[in-house]
This record gives sequence, C-alpha cells and structure tokens, in this order.
Amino acid sequence: MAGKTRRSKLILTDENKVELEQLARSRTAPYREAQRSAILLGYHAGESISSIGRRLGMTRLSVSKWVAKALAVGPMAALKDNYHRPREPVIGDDAKAWVVHVACSKPKDLGYAAEVWSRQALARHIREHAGEAGFPALSRAAKATVHRILAAQPLHPEKIKYYLERRDPDFETKMRNVLIVYQDVDLQNAKRAAGEPASSVITVSVDEKPGVHAIANTAPDLPPVPGKYPKIGRDHEYERLGTCSILAALDLQDGHITARVEDRHRSRMRYGCRGFRSLIVNQSPMFKVWAHCRRFALNAESAGSRQR
Repeated sequence: MAGKTRRSKLILTDENKVELEQLARSRTAPYREAQRSAILLGYHAGESISSIGRRLGMTRLSVSKWVAKALAVGPMAALKDNYHRPREPVIGDDAKAWVVHVACSKPKDLGYAAEVWSRQALARHIREHAGEAGFPALSRAAKATVHRILAAQPLHPEKIKYYLERRDPDFETKMRNVLIVYQDVDLQNAKRAAGEPASSVITVSVDEKPGVHAIANTAPDLPPVPGKYPKIGRDHEYERLGTCSILAALDLQDGHITARVEDRHRSRMRYGCRGFRSLIVNQSPMFKVWAHCRRFALNAESAGSRQR
C-alpha cells in the first residue's frame, strides 16, 4: 500500500486547467510541454508519482522534479525550461555594437563598390577588420553570427525601403484642397444616388505615364494548336517605335475613363491638364469641368472651370 505523500496539493485555477488540458492533447505544441502538462494534471487529480510515471513512461525522479517545480514557481511557469548559459559569451556587447555600426554604414563609404550590404559581404568585412577595430573575437565570425547580431535589433541593411521627402512647404494646403474636392464628389454622388438634384460639375482625376516604349512585332503571332502548341507563339525579335506618353482621366462621378496616347511629351501643366480639359469639354458640351491632376499642383489658369 502506497504511503501518503508529504508534498503539498497543487492548486489549479479553471484557466490553468483548461490551458493544461489543451497542451496535453495538442499535437503541435512541444512534446516536453505536453508531457509536463499531463504530469501536473495527474498530480492535481490525486494520482501518485509512481502511477504517473508508469502511465507516461517516465522515471519517478523526473515526475517528482516537475511536480516540485510546479509547487515552487507555479504550474504555467513549470512548463518552461530555466534559461541557462554554460559559459560567458565570447562576443561582448561592445563587439555587437561595432557590427551594428558597420551594418548601418554604406559599403561605398568603406571603399566598396556595392550600394548596400549583403550578409556575406558584411561578414567578410567584419572578419577582415575585427582585429584592427579591437574585437578579435569577431575575426572568425560566420555569416550566421552576423545574422543573429542584426536580428536582435532587428536590422536589414540589405533591403531598401523608399520614402517620399516633403520638399514643398505648401504641401499641407494643397493636400487639403485635394481632399476637399474628393469630399465634394462623394456628397454629389450621394445626392444622385438618393434622386436629389446635384451639381453639373464633372470632376476628373488626371494622371500620365510618360516614356512608354512602343514596340512592334517583326513576324506574325502563331496561334495555339491543340495537342501540340498550347500557347501563342511570338518571335523574340521586335521593332522599336520610340516612346510615347499615356494619359488617362477618370471621371469620379461615373467611373468613365478618357484616355489619350501622344508621341510627344511636354510640360505636365500645359500638356496633360489642358489637353484633357478640351477633350472632355468637347465630349460633354453641356457641363463645366474641374480638372484635378494628381501628384502635382494646379494654378487657377490650368484648373479653372469652363462653361460651354
């Protein structure tokens, strides 16, 4: 007959029991956590150390270890292993700071032709200059070592993220004017949807894509042939026909797009907006047009209203 244990009872809250039961049944959680959860649930239910060990295929000493830890630090903390370091790190914080400093510098400032660092090039530079920088522990640093140092920050000197610098001091004012135009369009569209009379102003958003390469085929395309050629065949050679500019105006009321293709590119202010304004007015003579060109500001002359 088994003697009565002298250990304290393990107190589990309802939340602890639910979490331990989920871990014990889980197929994706680490096996050690699932095993320890089963130990704590069995001990909480009144099962003896020996019977728990026989049921889970563990020694009595191992079961006693995790039960004692749960009684000391709590059931959830007992599922994790204590952090331990076998020896002091060879690469100190000052050496890691130097690696980060080098990674934040541009390679061309250090005599390289590359624009950005690759992990391999950065690791090679670290190894070659670690001694003269006073960090001999980094003289044999591998790419994985440099990667771990940068991942702790985290830093990605091999990647570029573009940003837009604000060079226009009147940017906030121009942005506010553009947002007011779009808000007015929303109000007019809401009135039209409700059957109420709305303004006869047509608001278009104009944009352009200059420098588009115009190319032509030198041989006709070959159609697909069932069972033989599943795709369209096209000759690799082509003829260059210069460049052109594609301009498009989106009607914000009905979504209609008016497009133009021009083989000459002039000023955005004169060429893009005025050309579209005349085109749209000719198509809609009973309306007045307020043209809004995206990505650049309009003056009163190029963005005025016109009545036909």
